[in-house]
Amino acid sequence: MSLRVAAQEADFDVGAELARLESLGGGGVASFTGVVRGGDGLAALYLETHPAMAVRQLEAIGAEAMARWSLLGATLLHRHGRLAPGARIVLVATAARHRAAALEACAFLIDWAKTRAPFWKQEIGADGGTRWIEARAEDDSAAARWLRR
Repeated sequence: MSLRVAAQEADFDVGAELARLESLGGGGVASFTGVVRGGDGLAALYLETHPAMAVRQLEAIGAEAMARWSLLGATLLHRHGRLAPGARIVLVATAARHRAAALEACAFLIDWAKTRAPFWKQEIGADGGTRWIEARAEDDSAAARWLRR
């Protein structure tokens, strides 16, 4: 089993991360890449966190997924700092012997990372104004579905 977790300012190489998981010899690799949406006058998104705390929480979420789906490997990379529209924010990827486990575990990881990892988002407008983004009920509902299993 191979779990890779990071909370970092630097961008990541999606191809290299997926190649690492593909090399584990499973039959399925699934991934999700989150990207900063543009539009509505957004100049940037600022993600605040305490990196060591974020890594500990992402490791716990990753360990949960590894155990639930008997994954061969998983990757959870989350960026922080100031990100422009179009920039990658998060990468979640999983490798399993079969596609169903890889796909389900990938969905679980993004749902739980979105609601349980300590990241706070602030929008920065083209006019310099800022606004903190509140947690969304849809994200909590998506994460809650994994509590019933």
